[in-house]
Amino acid sequence: MHPLAWLAQRDLGLAALRRGGRSAIVMPALFALGDKVLTNADIATFAAFGAFAMLLLVDFGGPMRERLQAQVGLAIVGGVFICIGTLTSRSAWLAAVTMAVVGFGALFAGVVSSVLAGATTALLLSLILPITVKAPNSAIPDRLAGWGLASAASLLAISVLWPAPVRHPLRGPAAAACRALAVQLRNDVAYLLKEPGGPTKAEHEAVFEGAEEALNGLQKTFLATPYRPTGLSTSARTVVRLVDELNWLRIVLASVHNVEGVTVNQASCVVKRCAAEVLDEAAAVLENSSPSTSRAHELRASLAGLDRALTAMEHNATMELPVRRVTAGTATADGGAVDLEGGVTEVITSLDPSFRAQELSFAVTLIGGNVELLDGAERRTWWQRWLGRQPKGLSGTASVVQERAAAHVDPHSVWLHNSIRGAVGLGLAVLIANLSGVQHAFWVVLGMLSVLRSNALNTGQNVLRGLLGTVAGFVIGAGIIELVGTSQTVLWFLLPVAILLAGVAPAAISFAAGQAAFTLTLVILYNIIAPAGWRVGLLRVEDIAIGCAVSLVVGVLFWPRGAAAALRLALSEAYTDTSTYLANAVAFGMLRCDATSPEAPAPTDDAIRAAAAGRRLDDAFRGYLAERGAKPLPLAEVTRLVTAVAGLRLGGDAVLDLWQREQGSSVGDRSAARQELISTSALIRTWYEDLALSLSSGRQLREPLPHDPVADGRLIDAVRHDLADEDGHASSTAVRMIWTADHLDAARRLQSAVAGPARNAVKMASEDPRGWATWFDRHLPRKLAGVEQL
Repeated sequence: MHPLAWLAQRDLGLAALRRGGRSAIVMPALFALGDKVLTNADIATFAAFGAFAMLLLVDFGGPMRERLQAQVGLAIVGGVFICIGTLTSRSAWLAAVTMAVVGFGALFAGVVSSVLAGATTALLLSLILPITVKAPNSAIPDRLAGWGLASAASLLAISVLWPAPVRHPLRGPAAAACRALAVQLRNDVAYLLKEPGGPTKAEHEAVFEGAEEALNGLQKTFLATPYRPTGLSTSARTVVRLVDELNWLRIVLASVHNVEGVTVNQASCVVKRCAAEVLDEAAAVLENSSPSTSRAHELRASLAGLDRALTAMEHNATMELPVRRVTAGTATADGGAVDLEGGVTEVITSLDPSFRAQELSFAVTLIGGNVELLDGAERRTWWQRWLGRQPKGLSGTASVVQERAAAHVDPHSVWLHNSIRGAVGLGLAVLIANLSGVQHAFWVVLGMLSVLRSNALNTGQNVLRGLLGTVAGFVIGAGIIELVGTSQTVLWFLLPVAILLAGVAPAAISFAAGQAAFTLTLVILYNIIAPAGWRVGLLRVEDIAIGCAVSLVVGVLFWPRGAAAALRLALSEAYTDTSTYLANAVAFGMLRCDATSPEAPAPTDDAIRAAAAGRRLDDAFRGYLAERGAKPLPLAEVTRLVTAVAGLRLGGDAVLDLWQREQGSSVGDRSAARQELISTSALIRTWYEDLALSLSSGRQLREPLPHDPVADGRLIDAVRHDLADEDGHASSTAVRMIWTADHLDAARRLQSAVAGPARNAVKMASEDPRGWATWFDRHLPRKLAGVEQL
């Protein structure tokens, strides 16, 4: 196989080669400028490591303008960290405390934005280097000069040295998913109506499989990074919402995929076709790299068409109900449900297609609305961007930062765990390096940072790999030094090659190979600065060993359980919060359905808590996927547990939207209907709370709730006054009540999909001898003080 083809298979898009190539050109040039031309060791060192940090350790995505902005931000913050590190470097204890505090801030800030998360290691390097290399305050100007040279060179390099193509990792897969779902909707209608030339059963199934494949591709891309791929830019925030919404639309469509025997409802078919138009127009906007006014107009027109079709369908639903059969039904002996052989079954059956269409239209409207926001954000002028003006309906950057940070100010947050563990490890490594008097404290801290993982087992695995790679790099470097001696000319020629290998090896070969190449680079670099032969490599092995030991100790003390336990706990909290939100959305609707009842506020706080739990779950799931080692529970089952949470939350959004469009009327007494729906929602909420308790403590999970046709009868009987008005037609309030019951039934049906995976997860955890409770669970309450205020 050709070397480039081999590399392309392991280095997607040749991103690592691009970073390594740039660094191999820029880093030696800056080092030569500082060392040979300016003859200033501080400038040379900080210019070289600055180039390493800003070209090899980060690779910002998006348009070039956004990449340059992120690079400038990294340069400014890095300069501040250099000043802080230098000012505190001469006191061992002050340096350790500063490293821990500032390190925690840098690590935790990544939760706000994927841009910050991707730059965390580079930011930490800008603090580790000055805080571990002691110097007087007078060294700050020279250090900043070196960092400034590296910053200017990095801006130039990413602009002209093999510029990376514009990357919107989610837009392409999201557009493909929209197209595939639009095809599926049209295909469903044609198959259901038995249109001439329509699809056969095999063709119908093939279209469904194609949509599933497109959605799986989107999900795979979404989960491919160790952090949620969303920055603070408006377009990044809107695109990432599409993932949950498209997955929920998948659940909605899958529930009625087998359309044979389903009652044909012409109005519902019109809604499906209009929804397909919205999805097609949304895909066109996502595929268009430059904002288009005409595309935006087409998308808005298709959304308006969907809204009109939904309104007409809701009107038809009230006009076509078999109300006389319902009112003629016979009550049961206890005065409860009407005769099931009478009107109940017919009413529920007749409303089912319209409910599915209403559920579908809500999901598609969310998708189209988000894409419309994205288009509006990208069509802003530079002046509007500079002022931070957001499209109508989207929160500002400051409120988004507060919301995302507050979501993780929780003792069970994986991101908080990682930040605390990393900060303690960094501070401890600085303290040990300073108190032990090692020659290169910098490598002790960097060694700790490079191998710390989510649990002690994986930290131990990376310790072994890191040490083996370091030893290999030392042996190779020692052999080179033995062959060429300390000849400066040869070492200068070898330096770019070593840097290129250090950039490519981690992606193309392994973590250990990257450590070996990095060690070789440092052996060469330090022999250029101060020729010392092979001893430089030996000192690096010793320093890395100390840093790895610190990492292992911190991993054991702070989180010995690993990502699987954190994922179970995050699932537990997410199911609790989302089921609470769904139940409270139903309660809100029940108060709003009657004009005589006091107006109730929307459950906004519950929605925020459910969204926050979803973010924590996303981080825990990514940690689980990234963690090495065997995963006994099939990934498909874990994914089902995770995606069901989004389905519950969006179900709550749908109920909320359903009743916010209802003004209420004074017809009849609806207390019985309200009580029926509230009781049903309480049963569903209790089941999901039991599921949450099962995941967090190992408690036996009870069977999913069965369908209760008697409860359907009681609901129909309770709204019988609304099912026939003066003209003999049903009221919109009665239809919304029945649709609310359908949303609850969808949440009930979801129980069967998650019960099996949940039981398997509990079984796997029960076989873990380390038990259920983590240190954080035993010693900290659910919420930290002040979270509610945030």
